[in-house]
Amino acid sequence: MWSCRLRSSLSVNFRHLRKCTTYTKASRIWEVLSTKPPENGVPLKLQGWVRSIRSQKEVLFLHLNDGSCLANLQVVGTPDMGNSDLSFGSAVLVEGRLFPSSHPGQDVELHADRLEVLGPCNAKEFPFKAKKRHTMEYTRQFPHLRARTNSFAALLRIRSQATSAIHKFFQDQGYIEVHTPVISSNDCEGAGELFQVEPASSTVLRELSEASGKETKHFFDVPAFLTVSGQLQLEVMASALSRVYVFGPTFRAEKSLGRRHLSEFYMVEAELAFTQQQEDVMEVIERMVKQPTEQILASCPEDLHLFYKFVSPGHREIVEKILTSRFIRMTYTEAIETLRNHSENFQFKPEWGRDLQKEHERHLVRHCGGVPVFVTDFPRDLKPFYARDNDDDKTVAAFDLLVPEVGELFGGSLREERLETLQDRLDRLGLSNSYQWYLDLRRYGSVPHGGFGMGFERYLQCILGVPHIRDVIPFPRFPHSCRM
Repeated sequence: MWSCRLRSSLSVNFRHLRKCTTYTKASRIWEVLSTKPPENGVPLKLQGWVRSIRSQKEVLFLHLNDGSCLANLQVVGTPDMGNSDLSFGSAVLVEGRLFPSSHPGQDVELHADRLEVLGPCNAKEFPFKAKKRHTMEYTRQFPHLRARTNSFAALLRIRSQATSAIHKFFQDQGYIEVHTPVISSNDCEGAGELFQVEPASSTVLRELSEASGKETKHFFDVPAFLTVSGQLQLEVMASALSRVYVFGPTFRAEKSLGRRHLSEFYMVEAELAFTQQQEDVMEVIERMVKQPTEQILASCPEDLHLFYKFVSPGHREIVEKILTSRFIRMTYTEAIETLRNHSENFQFKPEWGRDLQKEHERHLVRHCGGVPVFVTDFPRDLKPFYARDNDDDKTVAAFDLLVPEVGELFGGSLREERLETLQDRLDRLGLSNSYQWYLDLRRYGSVPHGGFGMGFERYLQCILGVPHIRDVIPFPRFPHSCRM
């Protein structure tokens, strides 16, 4: 039932209202829903997309959404406003007056004086249907349209808030943001999973050769790649600024089509100078997980509720446990012993000197009661050349943070600051010529330091409980797929 005030308002001369009402610029729905208009209403202009239509003999009801929040705003008009172009999914402009509403579940409603269809939508051909909940697997087929669904629009708002919360964390702690290059001549991870960068046209290299008078095989004179990590450049900046971080795109030519891997993703990386213990770095990580997550929970309650109710029921309790528990620490050797006690449950037998598999990571988190766990002091051969040697001549001061559902979320280490040790390691790997600049950092004012990296999309999986990483990034890139 609609209110007595609504009935009487429908008898008002709408033409007269249009003459005497002045409309300001269009408002956003999230702002409108928090206002308290007077009983005689206030002028309002809105633009958005129609989420539902209900036409009765004397009244037309629309639900309008502009993407600024999960909630829709009810628009009340006359049946003659419902022309053939007005349908689910169409873009509209509405001018009218905002009134308090007596309908349960809504505080305000917009009584339309004028409704204009800005962009029609063929509801029969549109892949998403009104009042139907589509699975993430289904919406994934339409990367150009899936932001129009409730769940993906909520994801994008949460992603935006998470980005802001992470920046705020670092800046509140006195870290300086650095923009590291997207094109690099170094393979930080040493895994060879690189995308090489060269001009698409061979004409460019030929013209460079003619201009320089020497043969040019590479645009930059050396092989160049899309970055797999900004860590090495961050170390440069930490040697002068002490505490730095970067939040940017990263690229890996991985063959995996699994639920945790992408070819392009975002990384949060930080470097801390004057730190001598893994524990110092792990403390920063633990705070970085908890503080931004608490801010996101406070900033996006409606959007998060959608995920915890329809996408990942029960996941809110997992997140609360992460926030209220002290993260567990265990060495790699202790982790292998724990896994060996349950080796009959694994496809891959846990052995010292071999990397942890996804099934091992998940078991360790379950073994620790669903609390995130740092696995520390990995065998030297499992970690990159820059990880600092421990005194046992077998392991390095490197760690991973494992979290529920996702597995590895962070990787980090103390960096090898001792010149002779680092020089010996680079010599053995045949990398000394390529990393003379890296050795210079140890020659001129070297200090103990450490750092870490976190995959941002995996963090979103962790706090939302989304099973597939392709559902937490706007335009996923992976083998055989680079749509748009």
